Amino acid sequence: MTSYSLIDSHCHIVFPSFEDDLDEVAARWRQAGVRSLLHACVEPSEIPAIRALADRFSELRYSVGVHPLDTKHWKEGTLEVLRTSALSDSRVLAIGELGLDLFRDSNLDEQLDVLRPQLELAVELDLPVIIHCREAASQMLQELQQLQTLGRCPRGVMHCWGGNKEEMEQFLELGFYISFSGTVTFAKAESIHQCACEVPEDRLLVETDCPFLAPVPNRGKRNEPAYVAAVASRIAELRGQTFSSVANSTTENARRLFALP
Repeated sequence: MTSYSLIDSHCHIVFPSFEDDLDEVAARWRQAGVRSLLHACVEPSEIPAIRALADRFSELRYSVGVHPLDTKHWKEGTLEVLRTSALSDSRVLAIGELGLDLFRDSNLDEQLDVLRPQLELAVELDLPVIIHCREAASQMLQELQQLQTLGRCPRGVMHCWGGNKEEMEQFLELGFYISFSGTVTFAKAESIHQCACEVPEDRLLVETDCPFLAPVPNRGKRNEPAYVAAVASRIAELRGQTFSSVANSTTENARRLFALP
């Protein structure tokens, strides 16, 4: 048993790349000290399979939501599917991943039409949100700041942080947590390194976003939850802290935000 604990606050092990060796993957995350995982959902048809994974792995909890690049899956009745899924399983601890992505798509109005009801649902159910935000910080901030003026801004996390320090400070002002993925281990990710140094210790999370964005030294390979240790290790280096202190504080933060056991 390790003297520290880690939480992978964002993973996608429902993806086909894990079909053949998921038990071995689980053995590795346990050996690496990963005590809990939060499985993100990108669209509603995934929910039964994610729920089955939560049945299979007791340390797994999950979210329900529609990703900004999956707006085609938003139909009449989708909001009710998300609401019912969240209310019917106590292991649903967040709404998402939701957000805006203007890097891969330009359909801002369509993305907003999918984002807004999910933000409202999170407030209604008193659940945090998992926000995907790529090349859309100003638009995302505008939405959240508007909700804050109405007293209806949910709590949550900016997942797989890739923005700059100024943007990060504005999300922190709204009460959000900042989560770092394998990108923080990339040599040229200087803006992300700066953010990792300056985020307050009580707002810092770590994640893999697996199977994507494997950290150094596994960059280019399939990512997996055990590799969250490499993310925490690089953040510890950047911040001049011990690995154990970063592991334990990010674990405490994830438990607080998501009400993890």
